Amino acid sequence: MSTSLITLAISALGGGIAIGILLGYILRKKLAQAQVNSAEARMEKIISEAKNKEQELLLKAKEKAIKLIDDAKREEEQRHRELRQIQSRLEQRESMFDQKLLEFEDRKTKLQKKVEEIQEIKTRIDNAHLSAMEKLQTVAGYTKEQAKEELFKVVEENSKEDLMVRLMKVEKMNSETYEEKAREIVLDAIQRCATNHSSETTSSSVALPSEEMKGRIIGKDGRNIKTIEKLTGCELIIDETPDMILVSSFSPIRRRVCALALEKLIKDGRIQPARIEMFIEEAKKELSLDIKKVGEETLYQLGITGIDPKLVSIVGRLKYRTSYGQNILNHSMEVAYLSGLIAAELGVDAAKAKKAGLFHDIGKAVDQETQGSHPEIGATILKKFGLDADMQDAALNHHEDKPTLLITQIVKAADAISGARVGARRDTYEQYVARLEDLEKTAGNFPGIEKVYAIQAGREVRVFVKPEAIDDYAAYNLAKDIARKIENELQYPGEIKVAVIRETRVIEYAR
Repeated sequence: MSTSLITLAISALGGGIAIGILLGYILRKKLAQAQVNSAEARMEKIISEAKNKEQELLLKAKEKAIKLIDDAKREEEQRHRELRQIQSRLEQRESMFDQKLLEFEDRKTKLQKKVEEIQEIKTRIDNAHLSAMEKLQTVAGYTKEQAKEELFKVVEENSKEDLMVRLMKVEKMNSETYEEKAREIVLDAIQRCATNHSSETTSSSVALPSEEMKGRIIGKDGRNIKTIEKLTGCELIIDETPDMILVSSFSPIRRRVCALALEKLIKDGRIQPARIEMFIEEAKKELSLDIKKVGEETLYQLGITGIDPKLVSIVGRLKYRTSYGQNILNHSMEVAYLSGLIAAELGVDAAKAKKAGLFHDIGKAVDQETQGSHPEIGATILKKFGLDADMQDAALNHHEDKPTLLITQIVKAADAISGARVGARRDTYEQYVARLEDLEKTAGNFPGIEKVYAIQAGREVRVFVKPEAIDDYAAYNLAKDIARKIENELQYPGEIKVAVIRETRVIEYAR
């Protein structure tokens, strides 16, 4: 009984499950169908809305296109109206131009007729004038040229004296006016250019720290002082003057090299021939740098730029060159200032005149080492460094009586003013230097000579020879030959001592 119930219950449960599954399937299918129907409905709705929006957009686009077409038509119509107005104005102007052209042609025709009438009247007047002249010549018995010549002759005879008096008066007035103006320009330039003009001397002093230093400079058997004098060409004067030694030479460059070397030796304290040679070489290099620095400072003071560095060094060399006792660099700067002032008064380029004044004596910087006069050397130097022809002419012709260029005349006047200052120059000094230079050149014109120095105001000539070229016997003969040549070619007071020095030096290094 219980088993059949269980079986029945199981059967009923299975049937219920089957029924539940069937109902769930049916329900799910209906739900799915409902969802499908709902999705289709939404899709149809979306499509419908899209079609509606498309229709709206098409309508708006059509409206915009219609509006753009209308605007374009209006603009085109506006342009057509403007073009018609422009064309109308052009037609009016063309009509006016044609009318003016007709009026001009009419005036031209009338003027041409008047010109023809005037030409006809002029021809009649010329014919009448010729006829009158022919009648007048027939009556007077003179041709036109003869009458003119006779009239001029009579006027010249009657007015010759008056013309001469008037001409002389005008020339005198002009001469006085020009002289007065030139005097004013020169005086104004001199007053505005107050530069110093101290004369150069032939000796320089070197201060010593003590009297004991004099003996060290002289050295054992005088070897130190002899070495210094040989290498520098200067004479050292050691006298009773306390704490002082004099360097004597007519050449400012030699004096400066010697003074610099002595100052270095005194400061170093070790005075011997080897160190003397070393310090003299250093002094020469230092002098070269000083020369360049002086040239740069000079150009800076004068406001001159764009000069080649080599030419700047040549300008610096003028500091160690004198003429009649006057320092050439100071003289050149003074001439530059004066030239600039005079040129400014005359309306000439003052900067150019100042530059020409500075370079007018540039040849004197190297005239002792180069053949030729300093004007020729100066013009060659300026040409080499590319300065213009006016400055070359100023350097070449500033000593001529009547220079052709105005800038050369200005430089010549400034040069004369600078050289004519009271105390600026001394003839005796220039003659003294020239005599010593001639003495050195005369003694140096022999083969085998290394250096020649004139010392003791020209009373002694020291000749240093090359030991490998001249032996001891030849040195005796050389001294005699030099003395004989000096006697024959030069004029001098008293006597001149000729000292030929032959020194053999052997140097070796232990390594």
